[in-house]
Formats: sequence, C-alpha cells, structure tokens
Amino acid sequence: MRLTVVMPGSSDHLDLVRDECEQWTGDDTKLEVVAADDAGSVASRYEMAMACPAVLAQVTRAADAGADGVFIACAGDPGVHAAREKVDIPVMGGFQPALLTALSLGHRVGVISVLSSVLPLFHELIRHEGLGDRCSSVRAIDTPELSLHDRDTLVDHLYTQASQMVTAGEADALVLGCTGFLGVAGLLQDRLASQGPYVPVVDPTGAALLALQSAVRLGLRSSRTTYAPPPTMTWHR
Repeated sequence: MRLTVVMPGSSDHLDLVRDECEQWTGDDTKLEVVAADDAGSVASRYEMAMACPAVLAQVTRAADAGADGVFIACAGDPGVHAAREKVDIPVMGGFQPALLTALSLGHRVGVISVLSSVLPLFHELIRHEGLGDRCSSVRAIDTPELSLHDRDTLVDHLYTQASQMVTAGEADALVLGCTGFLGVAGLLQDRLASQGPYVPVVDPTGAALLALQSAVRLGLRSSRTTYAPPPTMTWHR
C-alpha cells in the first residue's frame, strides 16, 4: 500500500510528522510525507484557504504517481472535500475520522484545539456532519508558542481543559483538534483515567491513517454522487 501525507503548512516538522505517521502504518505500507508549501501555520480560515491550491496540487500529484490514499494532515480538513472531487483514491483529513471514531466510543464528544480563534471552524465542521447535538463542547488551550517537543507541558494544558469537560458532563470521549498534538493522546487518556473514569482520547493522525488504510483495503473511495468530478466546460460568447 502506498500512502501520501500532505502537510498544508511549513516543512519545519516534516521528520516529526513522518515518525508519528509511521507508528500508525505497517511494514507493508510505503509512506510519503510532503509539505504543500512553506507558508508557515494554518491556524485560520484565511491561512487554510491560501494553502488549498498547493494542497490540491500535491494530492493530484500523489494520485497520478500511484498513491493508494492521501491524508491531508490538518484537523481543519483544508481542501479535503475538493480533493475528493478531483482524485479517484480515498482522501482523509485530520478531523472527520477522529470525530466519527469518538462518536462510536461515547455519546457526547468534546474537542480540544490550540487557539480560541479556530473554535468557530470546528463548530462549522461539526454542523456539516449534522452532529451538533452530540458534539457541542469545543475548547482551546490557547498556547500558540508551546513547543511540540514539550509533551509534559502540553499534556498539562490539555488535561486542564479535558478534565473540566468531563467533570461538567460535556464529554464522554475526546478528540484532539490539532494534528500537531503529536504523541500525547495516550498520555492524556492515562492522566484522565488516573483521576476519574476512563475516557477515550482520539488522536487525529492515528484515526485518519487507520481510516485511510481501511478504505484502501476495503476497496472504497468517495462516492461520485456526493463528490462529482469537476466539470470540463468551454464558454462561448
């Protein structure tokens, strides 16, 4: 199986992302990890929209080169639906697979992301799935300068929000709303379980890559009644 991971933003953390993705793929999977461009962060609608042309170009290139599936590694799912119209292989983003996985593990799902400014985006993604009644609690840790290498501090910030959501009865399962939260889902899950009832914490990268591999093995891709190919039209005056 050949999978391509497309990072919408900077290539600064390419090796970290590759190491993380390799934990979710087997020896029979050839993994390619590429950065769409070097535009920096994708922490707003504007930045995601600006990144989409480069993301879609990388998705198309991967499909043409024989990839079996593509993971767009961002929890904001930039370009995912457009990419599904363009290529005949399964395409996953970072949020939808994690959300659907969490919904199979608990009735109420909470989402924790990085910045409060992106929370409206997650509410929109949740409404798009028609799941607002089961996923209404979306919070942020609001620490944009936190190093990806500082896992202990990151887990501390995540635990503060997660424990409040669980205690308030807002969440029976949790989704990490950032693919940059590398390798912390299990640590947060263990911290929560040590202080109260077990609550599953879904890693967006893991959920997306496992969903992508399942789709490939099942011989499935996006429906053409939902994702019709872009029309080829010639306009005459």
